[in-house]
Amino acid sequence: MPDERVPVLETRKLGITFGGLKAVSDFNIRIYPGELIGLIGPNGAGKTSVFNLLTGVYAPTEGTVILEGKPLNGKKTYQFVEAGVARTFQNIRLFKQMSVIENVKTACTKDIHYGLFAASFRTPKFWRAEKAVTEKAMGLLKICGLTNEAELPAASLPYGKQRKLEIARALATDMKILLLDEPAAGMNPTETAELLACINTIRDRFGIAILLIEHDMSLVMNICEKIQVIDYGQTIAFGTPAEIAANPKVIAAYLGE
Repeated sequence: MPDERVPVLETRKLGITFGGLKAVSDFNIRIYPGELIGLIGPNGAGKTSVFNLLTGVYAPTEGTVILEGKPLNGKKTYQFVEAGVARTFQNIRLFKQMSVIENVKTACTKDIHYGLFAASFRTPKFWRAEKAVTEKAMGLLKICGLTNEAELPAASLPYGKQRKLEIARALATDMKILLLDEPAAGMNPTETAELLACINTIRDRFGIAILLIEHDMSLVMNICEKIQVIDYGQTIAFGTPAEIAANPKVIAAYLGE
């Protein structure tokens, strides 16, 4: 029976070509509220290109990106964020010399409702807004287990906590879908386990949809409800973790014999 819910994010025949090379072709996906979907495939399969298409970094040469029924084609990256699409990156992108809490507060633009006058003269309106933003940022740091590090420079955090800080900052945008690009890359097993717990808490607490690129297959198989596999820019399989693990095309292309 067809799912009658409106997807949070949907793509229809999405694709992009670079100089005659099709990096992504006929990519179709539907992600519903609260779902956690994995996107996997070999290196160079086109996974990050998909993320760049879904966040406005790349403009598609074909197809459509749709958020809650509204096309996003032609919009700038910041407009994707304003609409409700947030992401993290393979390479951590923090404001390294700013404090942990300041990094999160930079993403709270939707909560800033004062103008230049209030900011310049530190009016009561300014302080009320600042108090609300600080409380929101601290709440997100608590969810990610970073309250004790709130005033430390972001650069001083160990690698695993920097990853979680990047997620906390993405959450501050009040997104409808969160795209995580290899969040466990470079982590040790303890950090990976903490990240898995953090992602589950976020999904349960906020009820948001999450799309995850990851090469750590134990994490993918443990956390994702469905997995979509791409190779050479095209989808070769979609299903539950058990179905993907047993799929001959996936085994040949990615999981190995």
